[in-house]
Amino acid sequence: MLFSNGLQRIDLAGAELWLDAAWLSAEDADALLPALRAHVPWEVHRIRMFGREVDSPRLSCWIGDPDAVYTYSRTRFVPRPWPAALRAVRERLREQLVVDFNSALANRYRDGRDRMGWHSDDEPELGPQPVIASVSLGATRRFALKPRGPGQSLTLDLPHGSLLVMRGDTQARYRHALPGTARPVGERINLTFRRVLPTGG
Repeated sequence: MLFSNGLQRIDLAGAELWLDAAWLSAEDADALLPALRAHVPWEVHRIRMFGREVDSPRLSCWIGDPDAVYTYSRTRFVPRPWPAALRAVRERLREQLVVDFNSALANRYRDGRDRMGWHSDDEPELGPQPVIASVSLGATRRFALKPRGPGQSLTLDLPHGSLLVMRGDTQARYRHALPGTARPVGERINLTFRRVLPTGG
């Protein structure tokens, strides 16, 4: 097995997915959520949809090392500095996954109306087989994957303190989303750690 600790492989053809539903202890997850709420400079990103720019339906912040500049939806994001609360999380992920993560996208879903549409994390800066480490805090939300062609779809409930790892051909073969929901649901913060490659690399 590639990973130790609580990560378990999820069976999905053509993808490499690993999940630890309790990667953070309840105590650590409970402390991290309000720290991020208070110390991350949350903003509404502008994204391009159907040929026009609109406000994204969530709050976000691009965080990382100074050279981890990232382009998404034709918008160039210069990273904000790492909040103190995230440094230990990044180091633990680096050690466990053996990936030198240099950035993280923080998304804050205030209620069930906030969502993330279908996409793949396949920007050139991430390389051909990126490792995406997704840490969820707060309310449990449903995460969905669907193949780019014929194949099996999958939904996962990602609880408070969980870690989902996507690697290998997952981004090339699948899209993923966090759908909105009409049911009452509390706030959720999600952190997707990545390694942005140097320009031209």
